[in-house]
Amino acid sequence: MQIRDVYDRLRQFDAYPKTLEDFRVKTFGGAIVTLVAAVLMVVLFVSELNYYLTKEVHPELFVDTSRGQKLRINIDITFAHLPCGYLSIDAMDVSGEQQIDVDTNLLKQRLDASGEPLSESPQEEKLVTNKPAEEEKKEEKEETKEVLDPNRCESCYGAENDEKKCCNNCEDVREAYRKKGWAFNDPESIAQCKREGWSEKMQAQKNEGCRAYGYLEVNKVAGNFHFAPGKSFQQHHVHVHDLQAFGGQKFNISHHINHLSFGTDYPGIVNPLDAMHEPATQLQMMYQYFVKIVPTTYTNLNKETVYTNQFSVTKHSKNAAGSMGEGGLPGVFFIYELSPMMVKYTETRRSFMHFLTGICAIIGGIFTGVYLTGICAIIGGIFTVAGLIDSLIYHSANVIQKKIDLGKAS
Repeated sequence: MQIRDVYDRLRQFDAYPKTLEDFRVKTFGGAIVTLVAAVLMVVLFVSELNYYLTKEVHPELFVDTSRGQKLRINIDITFAHLPCGYLSIDAMDVSGEQQIDVDTNLLKQRLDASGEPLSESPQEEKLVTNKPAEEEKKEEKEETKEVLDPNRCESCYGAENDEKKCCNNCEDVREAYRKKGWAFNDPESIAQCKREGWSEKMQAQKNEGCRAYGYLEVNKVAGNFHFAPGKSFQQHHVHVHDLQAFGGQKFNISHHINHLSFGTDYPGIVNPLDAMHEPATQLQMMYQYFVKIVPTTYTNLNKETVYTNQFSVTKHSKNAAGSMGEGGLPGVFFIYELSPMMVKYTETRRSFMHFLTGICAIIGGIFTGVYLTGICAIIGGIFTVAGLIDSLIYHSANVIQKKIDLGKAS
Protein backbone atom coordinates (compact mmCIF):
# COMPACT_ATOMS: atom_id res chain seq x y z
CA MET A 1 0.00 0.00 0.00
CA GLN A 2 1.39 3.35 -1.07
CA ILE A 3 1.73 6.29 1.28
CA ARG A 4 -0.77 8.26 -0.81
CA ASP A 5 -3.38 5.56 -0.25
CA VAL A 6 -2.79 5.84 3.51
CA TYR A 7 -3.33 9.61 3.34
CA ASP A 8 -6.53 9.14 1.34
CA ARG A 9 -7.90 6.71 3.94
CA LEU A 10 -7.03 9.05 6.85
CA ARG A 11 -8.85 11.93 5.11
CA GLN A 12 -12.09 10.01 5.49
CA PHE A 13 -11.88 10.61 9.29
CA ASP A 14 -11.54 14.40 8.96
CA ALA A 15 -14.26 15.95 11.17
CA TYR A 16 -13.35 19.43 9.95
CA PRO A 17 -13.83 19.51 6.17
CA LYS A 18 -12.49 22.64 4.51
CA THR A 19 -14.27 24.91 2.11
CA LEU A 20 -12.53 26.67 -0.74
CA GLU A 21 -11.46 30.24 -0.13
CA ASP A 22 -13.58 31.31 -3.10
CA PHE A 23 -16.75 30.32 -1.26
CA ARG A 24 -15.88 32.18 1.95
CA VAL A 25 -17.15 35.70 2.54
CA LYS A 26 -15.56 37.85 5.26
CA THR A 27 -17.71 40.66 6.63
CA PHE A 28 -17.29 43.65 8.94
CA GLY A 29 -19.89 42.22 11.34
CA GLY A 30 -18.02 38.95 11.50
CA ALA A 31 -14.80 40.80 12.41
CA ILE A 32 -16.58 42.61 15.29
CA VAL A 33 -18.01 39.35 16.61
CA THR A 34 -14.58 37.73 16.38
CA LEU A 35 -12.95 40.54 18.38
CA VAL A 36 -15.66 40.45 21.04
CA ALA A 37 -15.32 36.68 21.30
CA ALA A 38 -11.55 36.99 21.65
CA VAL A 39 -11.87 39.56 24.46
CA LEU A 40 -14.40 37.38 26.27
CA MET A 41 -12.13 34.38 25.97
CA VAL A 42 -9.18 36.29 27.45
CA VAL A 43 -11.24 37.64 30.36
CA LEU A 44 -12.74 34.25 31.17
CA PHE A 45 -9.37 32.55 30.80
CA VAL A 46 -7.75 34.97 33.29
CA SER A 47 -10.65 34.42 35.69
CA GLU A 48 -10.35 30.65 35.42
CA LEU A 49 -6.56 30.82 35.86
CA ASN A 50 -6.90 33.01 38.94
CA TYR A 51 -9.42 30.55 40.42
CA TYR A 52 -7.05 27.66 39.73
CA LEU A 53 -4.09 29.40 41.41
CA THR A 54 -6.00 30.18 44.64
CA LYS A 55 -5.87 27.67 47.49
CA GLU A 56 -8.91 25.65 48.42
CA VAL A 57 -9.69 25.18 52.13
CA HIS A 58 -11.65 22.10 53.21
CA PRO A 59 -13.38 22.28 56.63
CA GLU A 60 -14.04 19.19 58.76
CA LEU A 61 -15.86 18.85 62.07
CA PHE A 62 -15.07 16.23 64.70
CA VAL A 63 -14.95 15.71 68.47
CA ASP A 64 -12.07 17.42 70.27
CA THR A 65 -10.05 14.74 72.05
CA SER A 66 -7.01 16.89 72.89
CA ARG A 67 -5.96 16.96 76.54
CA GLY A 68 -3.56 18.91 78.73
CA GLN A 69 -3.17 21.87 76.43
CA LYS A 70 -2.99 25.47 77.59
CA LEU A 71 -5.20 28.20 76.20
CA ARG A 72 -3.41 31.39 75.17
CA ILE A 73 -5.50 34.57 75.32
CA ASN A 74 -4.10 37.52 73.36
CA ILE A 75 -5.29 40.84 74.80
CA ASP A 76 -5.02 44.46 73.73
CA ILE A 77 -7.60 46.74 75.36
CA THR A 78 -7.64 50.45 76.13
CA PHE A 79 -9.45 52.19 78.98
CA ALA A 80 -9.66 55.89 78.25
CA HIS A 81 -10.73 56.93 81.77
CA LEU A 82 -9.39 54.21 84.08
CA PRO A 83 -5.79 54.68 85.34
CA CYS A 84 -3.33 51.79 85.32
CA GLY A 85 -2.81 52.23 89.06
CA TYR A 86 -6.50 51.56 89.66
CA LEU A 87 -6.81 48.62 87.29
CA SER A 88 -6.62 44.99 88.37
CA ILE A 89 -6.54 42.06 85.94
CA ASP A 90 -7.63 38.65 87.22
CA ALA A 91 -8.25 35.23 85.66
CA MET A 92 -9.90 32.14 87.12
CA ASP A 93 -11.36 28.89 85.81
CA VAL A 94 -13.65 26.04 86.89
CA SER A 95 -10.68 23.89 87.91
CA GLY A 96 -10.07 26.30 90.80
CA GLU A 97 -6.90 27.90 89.47
CA GLN A 98 -6.72 31.66 89.94
CA GLN A 99 -4.37 34.35 88.69
CA ILE A 100 -4.87 37.42 90.89
CA ASP A 101 -3.72 40.87 89.82
CA VAL A 102 -1.85 39.49 86.79
CA ASP A 103 1.29 41.31 85.66
CA THR A 104 3.21 38.43 84.05
CA ASN A 105 3.12 38.68 80.23
CA LEU A 106 0.66 41.58 80.53
CA LEU A 107 1.92 45.15 80.32
CA LYS A 108 0.18 48.39 81.22
CA GLN A 109 0.80 51.60 79.29
CA ARG A 110 -0.25 54.83 81.01
CA LEU A 111 -2.20 57.24 78.80
CA ASP A 112 -2.94 60.92 79.22
CA ALA A 113 -6.42 62.46 78.90
CA SER A 114 -6.12 62.58 75.10
CA GLY A 115 -5.12 58.91 74.87
CA GLU A 116 -1.42 59.47 74.17
CA PRO A 117 1.22 57.38 76.02
CA LEU A 118 2.79 59.14 78.99
CA SER A 119 6.04 57.17 78.87
CA GLU A 120 8.06 55.50 76.16
CA SER A 121 7.92 52.04 77.69
CA PRO A 122 5.05 50.23 79.42
CA GLN A 123 5.35 49.28 83.06
CA GLU A 124 3.80 47.26 85.81
CA GLU A 125 1.17 48.81 88.02
CA LYS A 126 2.80 51.74 89.79
CA LEU A 127 1.30 54.90 91.13
CA VAL A 128 3.40 57.64 89.57
CA THR A 129 2.68 61.34 89.45
CA ASN A 130 2.85 63.54 86.36
CA LYS A 131 4.88 66.24 88.10
CA PRO A 132 7.97 67.77 86.41
CA ALA A 133 11.26 65.98 86.96
CA GLU A 134 12.72 68.88 88.97
CA GLU A 135 9.77 68.89 91.35
CA GLU A 136 9.90 65.10 91.78
CA LYS A 137 13.65 65.26 92.53
CA LYS A 138 13.02 68.01 95.06
CA GLU A 139 10.35 65.91 96.77
CA GLU A 140 12.63 62.87 96.73
CA LYS A 141 15.35 64.87 98.49
CA GLU A 142 12.89 66.04 101.12
CA GLU A 143 11.63 62.49 101.62
CA THR A 144 15.12 61.06 101.93
CA LYS A 145 16.13 63.50 104.64
CA GLU A 146 15.03 60.81 107.03
CA VAL A 147 17.50 58.03 106.32
CA LEU A 148 15.79 54.65 106.51
CA ASP A 149 17.58 51.65 107.92
CA PRO A 150 17.94 49.08 105.11
CA ASN A 151 17.68 46.31 107.71
CA ARG A 152 14.48 47.67 109.22
CA CYS A 153 11.36 45.56 109.67
CA GLU A 154 8.27 47.73 109.64
CA SER A 155 4.83 46.63 110.71
CA CYS A 156 2.26 45.02 108.42
CA TYR A 157 -0.46 46.24 110.81
CA GLY A 158 -1.66 42.78 111.75
CA ALA A 159 -1.44 41.30 108.24
CA GLU A 160 1.88 39.52 108.81
CA ASN A 161 2.14 35.91 107.73
CA ASP A 162 4.78 33.17 107.63
CA GLU A 163 6.05 34.31 104.23
CA LYS A 164 6.08 38.03 104.93
CA LYS A 165 6.70 39.38 108.41
CA CYS A 166 7.93 42.85 107.39
CA CYS A 167 6.25 45.54 105.27
CA ASN A 168 8.77 48.27 104.53
CA ASN A 169 6.70 50.15 101.94
CA CYS A 170 3.08 50.87 101.11
CA GLU A 171 2.89 48.23 98.38
CA ASP A 172 4.04 45.56 100.88
CA VAL A 173 1.22 46.54 103.21
CA ARG A 174 -1.35 46.45 100.39
CA GLU A 175 -0.14 43.01 99.30
CA ALA A 176 -0.23 41.71 102.89
CA TYR A 177 -3.78 43.04 103.27
CA ARG A 178 -4.78 41.41 99.96
CA LYS A 179 -3.47 38.00 101.02
CA LYS A 180 -5.21 38.36 104.35
CA GLY A 181 -8.47 39.28 102.64
CA TRP A 182 -8.68 42.71 104.27
CA ALA A 183 -9.87 45.94 102.70
CA PHE A 184 -7.24 48.63 102.32
CA ASN A 185 -9.48 51.59 103.13
CA ASP A 186 -7.40 53.99 105.23
CA PRO A 187 -3.95 54.55 103.68
CA GLU A 188 -3.40 57.69 105.77
CA SER A 189 -3.23 55.54 108.90
CA ILE A 190 -0.37 53.49 107.39
CA ALA A 191 2.98 55.14 108.07
CA GLN A 192 4.63 53.67 104.96
CA CYS A 193 1.81 54.95 102.69
CA LYS A 194 1.79 58.37 104.31
CA ARG A 195 5.57 58.64 103.95
CA GLU A 196 5.40 57.74 100.24
CA GLY A 197 2.44 60.05 99.53
CA TRP A 198 0.28 57.18 98.31
CA SER A 199 -2.98 59.18 98.48
CA GLU A 200 -1.47 62.09 96.52
CA LYS A 201 -0.19 59.75 93.84
CA MET A 202 -3.59 58.09 93.57
CA GLN A 203 -5.14 61.50 93.04
CA ALA A 204 -2.49 62.42 90.44
CA GLN A 205 -3.49 59.47 88.22
CA LYS A 206 -7.21 60.16 88.56
CA ASN A 207 -7.67 61.57 85.04
CA GLU A 208 -5.39 59.14 83.20
CA GLY A 209 -6.20 56.18 80.99
CA CYS A 210 -4.56 52.80 80.54
CA ARG A 211 -3.76 50.36 77.76
CA ALA A 212 -3.34 46.72 78.84
CA TYR A 213 -1.80 44.34 76.32
CA GLY A 214 0.01 41.02 76.22
CA TYR A 215 -1.31 37.54 76.80
CA LEU A 216 -2.63 35.16 79.44
CA GLU A 217 -2.06 31.42 79.59
CA VAL A 218 -4.88 29.51 81.27
CA ASN A 219 -6.09 25.94 81.51
CA LYS A 220 -8.15 24.72 78.58
CA VAL A 221 -11.38 24.69 80.57
CA ALA A 222 -14.23 27.13 81.07
CA GLY A 223 -13.38 30.25 83.04
CA ASN A 224 -13.26 34.02 82.96
CA PHE A 225 -10.87 36.95 83.08
CA HIS A 226 -11.76 40.52 83.90
CA PHE A 227 -10.54 44.10 84.19
CA ALA A 228 -11.88 45.97 87.19
CA PRO A 229 -10.81 48.79 89.53
CA GLY A 230 -9.45 48.03 92.99
CA LYS A 231 -6.99 45.58 94.48
CA SER A 232 -8.39 42.05 94.21
CA PHE A 233 -8.24 39.35 96.89
CA GLN A 234 -10.05 36.27 98.17
CA GLN A 235 -12.33 36.54 101.19
CA HIS A 236 -14.17 33.44 102.44
CA HIS A 237 -13.72 31.82 99.01
CA VAL A 238 -15.26 34.86 97.33
CA HIS A 239 -13.38 37.00 94.80
CA VAL A 240 -13.47 40.61 96.03
CA HIS A 241 -12.16 43.95 94.73
CA ASP A 242 -11.28 46.57 97.33
CA LEU A 243 -12.93 49.82 96.26
CA GLN A 244 -13.00 51.43 99.68
CA ALA A 245 -9.57 52.96 99.15
CA PHE A 246 -11.07 55.14 96.41
CA GLY A 247 -13.44 56.87 98.83
CA GLY A 248 -16.65 56.21 96.91
CA GLN A 249 -15.25 57.34 93.55
CA LYS A 250 -17.36 56.39 90.51
CA PHE A 251 -15.60 54.86 87.51
CA ASN A 252 -15.99 55.38 83.78
CA ILE A 253 -15.55 51.94 82.18
CA SER A 254 -15.46 53.11 78.56
CA HIS A 255 -13.14 50.78 76.66
CA HIS A 256 -11.82 49.99 73.20
CA ILE A 257 -10.90 46.40 72.35
CA ASN A 258 -8.00 46.70 69.92
CA HIS A 259 -7.54 42.94 69.68
CA LEU A 260 -8.77 39.80 71.41
CA SER A 261 -8.03 36.29 70.20
CA PHE A 262 -7.50 32.80 71.55
CA GLY A 263 -4.38 31.19 70.14
CA THR A 264 -2.44 31.88 66.94
CA ASP A 265 -4.03 33.65 63.99
CA TYR A 266 -4.45 31.70 60.75
CA PRO A 267 -5.37 32.86 57.19
CA GLY A 268 -8.94 34.07 57.02
CA ILE A 269 -9.61 34.12 60.77
CA VAL A 270 -12.20 36.60 62.02
CA ASN A 271 -11.94 37.94 65.57
CA PRO A 272 -15.37 39.51 66.18
CA LEU A 273 -14.26 41.84 68.99
CA ASP A 274 -11.32 43.46 67.18
CA ALA A 275 -11.56 47.28 66.91
CA MET A 276 -14.76 47.37 68.97
CA HIS A 277 -15.38 50.62 70.84
CA GLU A 278 -17.75 50.66 73.82
CA PRO A 279 -18.37 54.11 75.30
CA ALA A 280 -19.95 54.01 78.75
CA THR A 281 -23.34 55.70 78.82
CA GLN A 282 -23.04 56.19 82.57
CA LEU A 283 -20.61 55.57 85.43
CA GLN A 284 -20.21 52.26 87.23
CA MET A 285 -21.04 50.14 84.17
CA MET A 286 -20.45 46.40 84.14
CA TYR A 287 -19.77 44.84 80.72
CA GLN A 288 -19.97 41.09 80.24
CA TYR A 289 -18.82 39.29 77.10
CA PHE A 290 -19.94 35.66 76.85
CA VAL A 291 -17.49 33.89 74.57
CA LYS A 292 -17.97 30.50 72.93
CA ILE A 293 -14.59 29.10 71.85
CA VAL A 294 -14.29 26.48 69.11
CA PRO A 295 -10.91 24.66 69.02
CA THR A 296 -9.48 24.82 65.51
CA THR A 297 -6.57 23.40 63.56
CA TYR A 298 -5.28 24.81 60.28
CA THR A 299 -2.99 22.78 58.00
CA ASN A 300 -1.34 24.64 55.12
CA LEU A 301 0.03 23.29 51.82
CA ASN A 302 3.38 22.53 53.49
CA LYS A 303 1.58 20.23 55.97
CA GLU A 304 2.35 22.63 58.83
CA THR A 305 -0.45 22.57 61.41
CA VAL A 306 -1.48 25.47 63.64
CA TYR A 307 -3.47 24.64 66.78
CA THR A 308 -5.65 27.62 67.55
CA ASN A 309 -9.25 28.70 68.23
CA GLN A 310 -12.05 30.75 66.77
CA PHE A 311 -14.92 32.16 68.77
CA SER A 312 -18.31 33.82 68.79
CA VAL A 313 -19.47 36.32 71.39
CA THR A 314 -22.58 37.90 72.87
CA LYS A 315 -22.53 41.03 75.02
CA HIS A 316 -24.47 42.18 78.05
CA SER A 317 -24.10 45.41 80.00
CA LYS A 318 -25.73 46.85 83.11
CA ASN A 319 -25.19 49.48 85.74
CA ALA A 320 -23.48 48.21 88.88
CA ALA A 321 -25.61 49.57 91.73
CA GLY A 322 -22.76 49.64 94.23
CA SER A 323 -19.16 48.67 94.74
CA MET A 324 -20.33 45.13 95.44
CA GLY A 325 -23.80 43.69 95.78
CA GLU A 326 -26.70 42.80 93.54
CA GLY A 327 -25.50 45.18 90.86
CA GLY A 328 -22.11 43.48 90.62
CA LEU A 329 -18.72 45.07 90.11
CA PRO A 330 -17.93 47.81 87.57
CA GLY A 331 -15.51 46.53 84.97
CA VAL A 332 -15.15 44.41 81.83
CA PHE A 333 -15.68 40.65 82.19
CA PHE A 334 -14.98 37.93 79.61
CA ILE A 335 -16.72 34.65 80.46
CA TYR A 336 -15.62 31.86 78.12
CA GLU A 337 -16.43 28.21 77.58
CA LEU A 338 -15.10 25.69 75.08
CA SER A 339 -17.03 23.68 72.53
CA PRO A 340 -16.56 19.87 72.61
CA MET A 341 -16.29 19.95 68.80
CA MET A 342 -13.19 20.88 66.82
CA VAL A 343 -12.96 22.37 63.33
CA LYS A 344 -10.13 21.28 61.06
CA TYR A 345 -9.18 23.37 58.01
CA THR A 346 -6.92 21.85 55.35
CA GLU A 347 -5.42 23.75 52.42
CA THR A 348 -5.34 21.92 49.06
CA ARG A 349 -4.45 22.85 45.50
CA ARG A 350 -7.23 22.94 42.94
CA SER A 351 -7.34 20.18 40.33
CA PHE A 352 -5.47 20.90 37.11
CA MET A 353 -7.93 18.71 35.20
CA HIS A 354 -10.75 20.87 36.56
CA PHE A 355 -8.89 23.89 35.22
CA LEU A 356 -8.62 22.30 31.76
CA THR A 357 -12.32 21.44 31.87
CA GLY A 358 -13.12 25.08 32.59
CA ILE A 359 -10.95 26.31 29.71
CA CYS A 360 -12.61 23.88 27.32
CA ALA A 361 -16.03 25.00 28.53
CA ILE A 362 -15.12 28.66 27.93
CA ILE A 363 -13.81 28.10 24.39
CA GLY A 364 -16.62 25.73 23.47
CA GLY A 365 -19.21 28.13 24.89
CA ILE A 366 -17.83 31.12 22.99
CA PHE A 367 -17.88 29.33 19.64
CA THR A 368 -21.12 27.37 20.07
CA GLY A 369 -23.08 29.99 22.01
CA VAL A 370 -23.80 27.51 24.81
CA TYR A 371 -21.79 27.31 28.05
CA LEU A 372 -21.29 23.62 28.71
CA THR A 373 -20.19 21.82 31.85
CA GLY A 374 -18.83 18.41 32.76
CA ILE A 375 -18.47 15.81 29.99
CA CYS A 376 -20.28 18.06 27.52
CA ALA A 377 -17.74 20.80 28.21
CA ILE A 378 -14.84 18.43 27.64
CA ILE A 379 -16.23 17.00 24.40
CA GLY A 380 -17.48 20.32 23.04
CA GLY A 381 -14.37 22.19 24.10
CA ILE A 382 -11.95 19.61 22.70
CA PHE A 383 -13.91 19.51 19.46
CA THR A 384 -13.82 23.28 19.11
CA VAL A 385 -10.16 23.62 20.10
CA ALA A 386 -9.20 20.81 17.75
CA GLY A 387 -11.05 22.59 14.95
CA LEU A 388 -9.10 25.76 15.64
CA ILE A 389 -5.80 23.88 15.60
CA ASP A 390 -6.74 22.05 12.40
CA SER A 391 -7.72 25.33 10.73
CA LEU A 392 -4.42 26.87 11.79
CA ILE A 393 -2.44 23.94 10.35
CA TYR A 394 -4.45 24.02 7.11
CA HIS A 395 -4.00 27.72 6.48
CA SER A 396 -0.31 27.59 7.44
CA ALA A 397 0.27 24.75 5.00
CA ASN A 398 -1.48 26.70 2.25
CA VAL A 399 0.65 29.77 2.86
CA ILE A 400 3.85 27.72 2.77
CA GLN A 401 2.73 25.90 -0.39
CA LYS A 402 1.98 29.21 -2.14
CA LYS A 403 5.45 30.48 -1.32
CA ILE A 404 6.99 27.30 -2.68
CA ASP A 405 4.94 27.59 -5.90
CA LEU A 406 5.98 31.23 -6.32
CA GLY A 407 9.59 30.24 -5.88
CA LYS A 408 9.35 27.59 -8.60
CA ALA A 409 7.56 29.96 -10.97
CA SER A 410 10.30 32.56 -10.60
